[in-house]
Amino acid sequence: MRRILLAALLSTLALPALADTPSPVKVAELSARLYAMGVEQSDPLLILSAARLRKTLAPVATDRAATEGTPGEGTPLSWEEMLASAEALADGDEALVGLIDDIRAETTKGVASGPVYNIGSLTNGRNDTYPPIEFRGGEYAEVYVEAKAATNLNLTVYDDRGRLVCSDTDISHIAYCGWTPAQAGSFTLKVENKGPASASYALMTN
Repeated sequence: MRRILLAALLSTLALPALADTPSPVKVAELSARLYAMGVEQSDPLLILSAARLRKTLAPVATDRAATEGTPGEGTPLSWEEMLASAEALADGDEALVGLIDDIRAETTKGVASGPVYNIGSLTNGRNDTYPPIEFRGGEYAEVYVEAKAATNLNLTVYDDRGRLVCSDTDISHIAYCGWTPAQAGSFTLKVENKGPASASYALMTN
């Protein structure tokens, strides 16, 4: 019975994030925020919900790189890593372990392809600026960055005239920008590490 209740709660936690059918980039952000909350609260159920969301993604690596930036290693935070964190917090609880095994085994329809990403690395106080990226006019554009380690990443987006289009500068290891260009154009992305230490980060776009 407890396992059924846990499964029902897990489904309920995941549904609000999926209610409006968010884009793959937004799903990446939602899962990261849910995961961070689960880690902060030592709550394996929140982490399991995050893992289920992230498992629907199929991110694609790109050779995009920051101008004179330092490439990083690895991939965006994976659902397998999330489940490993939940498993550590489950502490042998049979119901939770069963849910973890179910998520590992379940097949998800997912998306045909997830957000494109690259991995960069920034020391404290440094920033990466990416060569102009084309986005189509009239279509919602999204940019998202996340670090696996605790740090403070800031994200700003500028149009081809150097005007600020979007920014996310709150104190967090993730940052998201979304906007609708009035017309097709090139946009420059800037990622800053305001945290206390060096960090690798994943930059994702739609």
